[in-house]
Amino acid sequence: MQAIIIVGGGMVGLSLALMLAKLELKVTLLEAIKYPDYQAQGGETPYHSSFDARNTALSRRSVEIYQELGLWETLQQYATPIHQVHISEQGSFGKAKLVNTEEKVESFGQVIENAWLGRVLLQSVQKNAFIELIDGVQVTQLSQDKNKVSITALKDNHEIQLQSQLVIAADGRDSFCRQALGIGVDVHDYDQVAIVTTVQTSKPHQQVGFERFSPLGPLALLPLHGDYRRSVVWPVKKGTEQEWLGEENDQHFLDALQQTYGDRAGKFEKTGKRFSYPLSQVLAHQQISGRVVLMGNAAHTIHPVAGQGFNLCLRDAFVLCRYLAHQQQHGLDLGDHEMLKSYEQARLSDQKKVIFFCDKVVRGFSNHNPILKIARNTGLLAFDLIPGVKPMVATFAMGLKA
Repeated sequence: MQAIIIVGGGMVGLSLALMLAKLELKVTLLEAIKYPDYQAQGGETPYHSSFDARNTALSRRSVEIYQELGLWETLQQYATPIHQVHISEQGSFGKAKLVNTEEKVESFGQVIENAWLGRVLLQSVQKNAFIELIDGVQVTQLSQDKNKVSITALKDNHEIQLQSQLVIAADGRDSFCRQALGIGVDVHDYDQVAIVTTVQTSKPHQQVGFERFSPLGPLALLPLHGDYRRSVVWPVKKGTEQEWLGEENDQHFLDALQQTYGDRAGKFEKTGKRFSYPLSQVLAHQQISGRVVLMGNAAHTIHPVAGQGFNLCLRDAFVLCRYLAHQQQHGLDLGDHEMLKSYEQARLSDQKKVIFFCDKVVRGFSNHNPILKIARNTGLLAFDLIPGVKPMVATFAMGLKA
């Protein structure tokens, strides 16, 4: 059997490879950057461009997927549950709160550092007999006919030729494969840069996550492994990021957090190194071309507000595997175009809801019109008081209706 080729070995590509391997489908996974040698590093967890300084809030559905893959017992050692979510706007009256016991769930999700998540996924892939992992390899050509997809790649200045019935392109926002296929994109630049770090506070987080809309940008503060550690994702206006980066700005950054949050988290005592990432929405015009599927950020890159991006990608991967399992069980073509189009159609509703929600939240809370400010704060109060709204939103955020 020809191996399915996945281009892109970030967290989505690695997760997808493990899902396919569970179906006993052979996979060849290509990653452009050389992975860290964790054995040589000992206890250290070095950052890799795919397993960077950011943290991921795994939805309930994502946790279930990793449970089905047999990975959750290991991942859970580094994960922190979210038992409450507090939503508010600085200097305004509107507030809303989600509490896990009221919604009758163990948690709304789990927060895990990308470096740890990536390490567990990578080591699982490296041990899996169904997966051939080739890192440090650059795809230079992609073409296809009605029977196969052909890939040319370079590794250590040597050319590699690969063919498969099916190629899955999970090679990121600036996907080479998407460009090689001539698939266009719609791009919206939010004119924001996300400042990402970890902080320590004087009060324990008690598994509470905050989404705080401030004049500088929507600020997420999520609980991390260790009672006093919290993840910070703060989108700020592009061009102002240098004000928040560098050790010389540590206290300035902590003071800004303190002003934004007040004493909800206690005193912001320490901050780690800050990293910055430009924010834009990039949506591919189509996710299927012949025998090639776009996956992850190659298909849809969205704003990190509400932490939905990776969870959406994981649900895409899970549903694609369901379609491929059917093809495998019936001895059918894994790259059948009509089957792949059916997968694409099946995912559009979930994708559109998440993309619309995240985009409207960012645009809505970025507008400082006083009338709109009153309207959105009234909406927050309504969210907190009207029966039936919270369960609906919680279910959506947990990814349980996909």
